[in-house]
Parts: sequence; structure tokens; C-alpha cells
Amino acid sequence: MSFNLDNLRLATEEENDDLYSGFNEYNPMYDTANLAEDEGFMNAVKTSHGRRPPMTALRGANPVLGRNAIPPPSSFGRPVTGAVADGSARPMTSVAGAGFSSNLGKGAAFDPLSQAGKDRPGGIAPPLDPLSENGPEEKVKALEKRVGELIEESVVAQSKGNLTLALDKAKDAGRKERALVRQREQSGLSENINLDLTYSVLFNLAVQYEANEMFPEALNTYNVVVKNKMFSNAGRLKVNMGNIYFNQGQYMKAIKFYRMALDQVPNTHKDMRIHIMQNIGAVFLKMGQYNEAATSYEHIMTEKPNFRTGFNLILCYFALGDSDKMKKAFQKLLSVNLGIDDEDKYTTNPENTQESVYLDAIKNDLLRQAERKQRSTAEWTILSAAKVIAPAVENTFAAGFDWCIDQVKNSPCLDLANDLEIHKALMYLKERDFPQAVQILKTFEKKETQVKCQAATNLSFIYYLQGNLADARRYADIATKADRFNAPSLTNMANCLLSEGDVSGAETLYKEALENDSSCHEALFNLGLLYKQRQRLDESLDCFLKLHNIMRHDSQVMYHIASLYEHMEDWSQAQEWLMQCVGIASTDPSILSHLAKICEKDDTNADLSQAFQYRYDAYRLFPADIETLDWLGGYYIQSQFYEKAVRYYSRAAVIQPKEVKWQLMVASCYRRSGNYQLAFEKYKSIHNQFPDNVECLKFINRLCVDLGLQNELQEYANKLKKAEKSKEMREQRASSGGRRGGSGRGDRTPASANSSDGNLHNGSAGSGSAKRRTLPEADGYSTTKRDIDSSYVDPLGPAPERPKTAARQRQEIADEFDDVEVDDDLLPV
Repeated sequence: MSFNLDNLRLATEEENDDLYSGFNEYNPMYDTANLAEDEGFMNAVKTSHGRRPPMTALRGANPVLGRNAIPPPSSFGRPVTGAVADGSARPMTSVAGAGFSSNLGKGAAFDPLSQAGKDRPGGIAPPLDPLSENGPEEKVKALEKRVGELIEESVVAQSKGNLTLALDKAKDAGRKERALVRQREQSGLSENINLDLTYSVLFNLAVQYEANEMFPEALNTYNVVVKNKMFSNAGRLKVNMGNIYFNQGQYMKAIKFYRMALDQVPNTHKDMRIHIMQNIGAVFLKMGQYNEAATSYEHIMTEKPNFRTGFNLILCYFALGDSDKMKKAFQKLLSVNLGIDDEDKYTTNPENTQESVYLDAIKNDLLRQAERKQRSTAEWTILSAAKVIAPAVENTFAAGFDWCIDQVKNSPCLDLANDLEIHKALMYLKERDFPQAVQILKTFEKKETQVKCQAATNLSFIYYLQGNLADARRYADIATKADRFNAPSLTNMANCLLSEGDVSGAETLYKEALENDSSCHEALFNLGLLYKQRQRLDESLDCFLKLHNIMRHDSQVMYHIASLYEHMEDWSQAQEWLMQCVGIASTDPSILSHLAKICEKDDTNADLSQAFQYRYDAYRLFPADIETLDWLGGYYIQSQFYEKAVRYYSRAAVIQPKEVKWQLMVASCYRRSGNYQLAFEKYKSIHNQFPDNVECLKFINRLCVDLGLQNELQEYANKLKKAEKSKEMREQRASSGGRRGGSGRGDRTPASANSSDGNLHNGSAGSGSAKRRTLPEADGYSTTKRDIDSSYVDPLGPAPERPKTAARQRQEIADEFDDVEVDDDLLPV
């Protein structure tokens, strides 16, 4: 084929025209508006469920071009049109950029965010950049999380009783929350303030202030919350503010805040309104405004009755003395629905052991425990209300108990009638009407086991107190047979055996009672006394120490512990326990006297001044104790403060006016202090009251000699001779009568003789002294005094010697009456 230049030129022009051709042509394949009318496309969509088919066009791609080559367009299930078949270029799409490729490995997962995605075939895009942790939003979120954690830690610490730590956590949460607000403002995120978090922080801080009794700070925090209108339902916190004012004793403010909270609580929240009204009634009851309190409680009993409100309403009517309203309120109390099903839903099958174990676990779950607690509270409320109103609703308490028992029998609480009968018997016991109490308790002998055991236990104790051991033991047997695990009945049986002399049997029953009920303090106390009587001091001490852990503030237990340490000669422990006992029973003078005895007994650490202080405190509490008066008087005599000893012996003479020794001690104190005239008058007064007292006449004659009273000396010398002769005659008659009458009567002497012999003043030491010392004899008169440790040194130094008051040396007693003329009537006939 030959080409000429013209033809070549023509062909070149035609080629130049083709370069700009096709731009205005329209290909119907790219028309997406009419896809719904494309029958092939619709069939492809239906068969593939709308999913894009795999890209098969890449399999024929030119290997030279690589993965950046534009793959030919797929047909999406449509028949290939002419333009595509002719190789016309398809516009670029996002198929390759999205990572959809048929060259991916078999079973490989699609992960466009992976770092290795850019190395995979298909052109996967690189992953997104991670968020920065130092951004403002991340800091805000971290602070919010930390504040929430601090609030939780504060609440947990309060639940464990660590109130100080809870308050510190709450304050720390408040500081963090304020820092969070500043962070939001600085970052420009103030629009996203978390009001719930702020409310939680302030509320928890106020609660912790209240728990730590920091009431002003708590009120200020509550005011911040209440006055902020951005917090919804913040008005309910005025109930908490009312509680604070109630604890502070500001009852009018408490009522004000309770009523404000009541106004802000909607009527739909019925339970909360009832609780607030209960608080209002409690405040009125505390203030003594029983009418207003009764009004609040009546409204509650009308809306939603409960046992607590019914009992408070009865107390209000009892304080007002309205018996009719008391009866109506008691009937309302009995009609309150407990809300507990009495039927046993879970019956145990004895053949199926595994099922029995499951049912036993269900019967003692938390729900059943709560039900039992609720039932116990209801029973206690009804019994307490009956005991309160029984003496007031009728003329006598017996008639009142009968009315309450009838009402209980006609109510769902039928089982409580027997308990009220037993309480009626106990009321008869308090009234000392034992026959009526026994008569009521005997009616329970043929009733159910529990009531029978309780009645028999009370009967056994009554007969034991009356000394009827046979009936006490019989009813104790009945009680133990009805309930072998009843600790009080076992204790009564042990008491009966101990009274009969069966010590081992009583010990066994006491231990059995403690095995059944470790908190039975009666059995533990009696067992400790038993060990103490048997000189088993260590075991007795263990019992009383255990009892002290149960009864922390019982003075008798402390006294027995101190007594046991005293028997063990552990004076420091005995003194410590007695001091604790004084802290509990501060008005018991016998404990102080016992402390004084221990101070005297302790040889290693004897402190007479401390003993004197305890005796003086005992005297201030009970000035009529002869032993204390005797000790204090002897102490002042030993210290040569005779004027102060007169006070105590004078009081002893008032308490025992027929005991001559106290008056003689008063006269002796006057004589030793140098007041002879007053001593002489006192001796004459004693002689007028006790004319046969030889000791008194001897001192009168001696004082007559010292004072130079010759006329009185002659008179009282004759009386002395006559009194001595009468004393000898009484002694002779007593001795001769003793020989004739037998050995049992010869050792006794008349009271008047005892009051006139030389041993008269030996009672000065008293029965409570541990050591005694005889004072130096003066003028033939002697007395005994509590021994004082010779090693004791007065911190003020030895007492100065008193000056001699007698101007002349006294003669012997036998020579004083040589110049006295004796009357003829005194001579023997």
C-alpha cells in the first residue's frame, strides 16, 4: 500500500480532531438516577443481598503497572456494555483507597487502622493519630474520676467508723472539685459543668461534718446546697438541717426546717412525708407538747400505720391521761399489718437430704432474718404498750391487764396473750402479792411448751426465795423437762442442789446452763460464788472476769474481783478494782471503807493518810457508821488532836446513847486536852446516867484531887466504894449461879457489869481494823487504837511535845483516898 503526502496530511488532521473528541458524549452506564429501572442491576442486588461482589478485575491487571494502576471497572452484576468492552476508562472511585482488594491473603482480617495496613496489597490507608493525653478534656476527665474516687473512699471510711478519715477524704474531694472548676474555666469548657458531681461533693462534706458533730460547718455546707437553685430537689436537705437543730436542742428551729422540707416534698412521695411528720411528732414529744405530737401521729396512723408511730401515740395519750384514747390507740396498734406471711413455705422432706440442706439455708437467709427482727419489734411494741396502759385504763392494774389480754386475743397477735398473763403475774410479784402471782403462773402448767417452761421457771424462783426448796426443785424439774436448753431453769435447779449441799451437781448444772447460753450472767455469777466459797480462787476470778466483760458497769462484780485479789494478797490489783467500783457506785461508803482497810493491810506500800482520806469520804457519805466514827476518833487521838476526836465520839454517843464507852471517850478527850473543868462536868453527866459505872467514878475522884475539890471528893469516894462493893457482889452471884446452873450460864455477865469493867474502852478500835495498838495508859485509863506502822514518818516532822499542865506530881492511886473518911453505912455489918 502506497501513501502519498496528501493522504498522510489528511490522516494527521483526522488524528488531531480525535484528540478532543468524546468530551461531550454521554455514557448511560454512569447514570445513577435510573438504577432502579436497570433490571440487571436490581437482579444483582437481590442475589448478593446488597453486598459488593469481590473485585475480580484486578486478577487481570498489568503486572508492570503494579498496585497503583487503576483497575478496570466492575460490572456489579450487570452485563458489560459496549463502552466497557471497548476499554473506555472508568472514573476513579474510592474502592482501591478503602482497602478492598482481591489480592488479600486467604483468611486475612480487614484492619484499616493497623500500622502494617499500608504494606498490605490493596492500598490500605495509614491509621488515625492517637489522642493526646495532655489535652484539656483528658485532664478534666481525670480530675472528675479522682473526685468520684475520693467520695467513695469517704463513704467507705464512714461505714467502717473512721469518721476522721472520712472527713479528710470529703475535704480533699472538695478541693479537687474546685480545682476541676478552675480547669474547665481555663480550658473554655465551662459549659459542660457537672452539677451532679458538685452536689455529691457538697452533700458528702455536710454529712461528714454532721457525723463528726461539727454542726456549724455542716449547717453552712447545707445552706450552700439549699440556696443554689441550680440543684434540683435540694430542699429535702432541710430535713438534715432540722436533725442538726434537734441534736443541738433547738427544737423550734428543728420544727421550722421540718415543715419547710414537708412543703417542698410533693404528695406523691408519701413515705418521705410520713418520715418527716414522725420527726415533727418526736420534737413535739421532746418539748412536752403532747397534743401537737398526738396530732402528727394520728395523721400518720390514718395514712400509713406502723408500730413505732402507734406506740408513740399511746405514750402521748398516757401523758395526757386520756384512758379512752389510749384504748382506741391500742386497738389501732393491734390492727397494724405486719406484712409477713405466717405460713411455712418451705417444708422439709426428710428423705431428701440435699433438699433439706438447701431449705435450711433458705430459712435462715437475710430476708428471713429481717422478717424475724420485724416480728420481734412488733411483739415488743405491743407488750410494752400493754404494760404502760394497763394500770391507767382501768381502776386496777389487774383489770387493765385483763382488758389488754382480751383485746390481744381478738387480734392477729393471739400468741402474745400468754406473755401478758406472765407479765401480770410479775406485776403481782412487784406488789408483793405472791399468792396471786403463784395462782396465775400455775395456770400455765398444761399449756404449750414454751409458756409452760417460762411459768415454771418463775414459780421455781418464787418458791426458792420463800425457802420452799421442795416446790422450787419440783418446778425446776418441770421447766427443764419442757425445755432442756433453758438456762434460767437449769440455774434454778443448780441453786436448789447447792442449798441441799450437792456442790458437784450444782457446779455441773451451772456449767450446762453456760453451755446453752454463754450470756446467762446469773449462772456465771453463782458459779463464781461457788468457787469462791470452795477457795478455788483462780477459777472464781475467771468467772467474774468473764462476767465483767458481759456486764461492764456492775459494781458487785467489780467488788468480788477486788475481794478475790485481796484473798490472793495482791493489794495493788484489789485497790485498782475497788477504785473502779467507786467510779460506778460513788455513793457507797462501804467501798471506801474497804479501800481504807486495804491501804492499812498493804505492808509494802502502807499509806495511812490515804486511808484517812477514804474513811473521811465514807463519813461524809454516811455519818452514822459506828466503825468509821471509831476509826476517825482513834486516828485523831493517836495524832494527839483530842479536840477533833471529840466530834466523832460525840456523834457515836448520839447514835448509841445507851453505850457508855462513847461518852467516856468524849470526857477522856477533854481531860487529855487539859480542859479539866469540862471533863469534870462531862463525867458528872455520865455518872447521872450510869450511876453504877466504876470507871466513871474513878475519874471523877481523880479530877476532884487535881482540882482540889475536897467536898466533892468525899461524896464521890463514898459512891465509888459503894459501886465497887456492888460490882463484887454481882460477880459473886454470877459465879455461884454459874456453878449451880451449869456450864452454859457461868460465862455470862450482866450488861451493867460489862459497862463498868476495865475492858470498856477496848471497842475504840472497831471491828474493821486490821492492826491494833494499845495507847499509853494515863491515870489507870487505857484504850486501844488501830496499829500504825512504826516506819511511817510524818512529812511535816514529829509533833511537838505538849506542855505539862499538872503543877504537881500525882501520887499513886492507892494513896489518893487515904485521908478520906468512910461513912459507917459502908462498913460491913
